[in-house]
This record gives sequence, structure tokens and C-alpha cells, in this order.
Amino acid sequence: MHTSILKKGDQILVTKVRIAKTFFERFSGLMGQKEITIEDVLVFPKCNSVHTFFMRISIDVIFVSAQGVVTQVFSNLNPWRLLLPQKKAAHCIEMPSDEAGKMGISIGDSLSCEGVF
Repeated sequence: MHTSILKKGDQILVTKVRIAKTFFERFSGLMGQKEITIEDVLVFPKCNSVHTFFMRISIDVIFVSAQGVVTQVFSNLNPWRLLLPQKKAAHCIEMPSDEAGKMGISIGDSLSCEGVF
């Protein structure tokens, strides 16, 4: 799986995010994991909807535009939920619950992930 750095402006938020590009990487995502850490952050290029079917834990989901502007933040999304396509969203980031809040990520922020947005 390819990796990159997630930044908010010049501030590095995560030094190693995984980029889910292949069908299998996108399909499996974080399913089945009993716990995740900051090292498990996933970026889904060209993705504006998410499901948490078969997940065992809650996650934070961040949607960004093609330019990396945060369009939506869902905190503590429980397993077995479905987020329908989000307007203006081009990419999606999944991370541990409460992590987006700890990082201070909110709608309108500009994020960057080299090679994606």
C-alpha cells in the first residue's frame, strides 16, 4: 500500500497515512480490526461515501474536496452505518475515533496528502 503525509497547512498531522488505491485495499479498509491507532489512518482517493459494515469499532471520517478543503467531518461513526455521497467531497479519510477533534480538523480547513490532494 502506498503511503504519504497528511498535513494541515504547514503542520504535519500524520507522518504516515496509507492510501487505499486498489480494489482490495478499498474494499477491506479498516474492517475487522479490533482497534486502530494513528498509524492506521487511511485515505481513499476519489471517494465521497463510506460504510462501516463489518467494522468492530467507531471511526472518524473526513471528506475533502479535490483541492483538500474539508467539506464534512463525522466523529465517532459507529459500525454498521452508511454515509451516502457527500456534496463537494472528492476524497475520504478514515482515522481513529476522536482523532479529528484532537487534531483540530474542522469544515473549511485545508489539508494536503501528497499524491492525492
